[in-house]
Amino acid sequence: MTILLFGATKDIIGTPTLSVPTASLSGKKIPNTVGELKKFLENTYPELKSIPQVTVAVNQNYASDGDKINSYDEIALIPPPQV
Repeated sequence: MTILLFGATKDIIGTPTLSVPTASLSGKKIPNTVGELKKFLENTYPELKSIPQVTVAVNQNYASDGDKINSYDEIALIPPPQV
C-alpha cells in the first residue's frame, strides 16, 4: 500500500511516499481501516502524534477512521495548514 505524504507528515517520515506492507511476514496486524492505519503509522513514527489533526484521503476522498482500506487504494496523509 502506498501512502502520499504532505507537509509535516512528509518532514517527519522523510519522504513524499511511504510503502506499507499488505502482507504480514512478521506476524504484525496489517491495517484494514483508516483508524488502524493511523495507529500503525503513529507506532512506527511516534513523532506523527505531535500533529494535532491529520486528515486521511482514500482515492481522493476524505475518509473517517472506520472506513475500510485496501492495498490498491491511493491514500494520502494531509496535516492541518500551519498557522
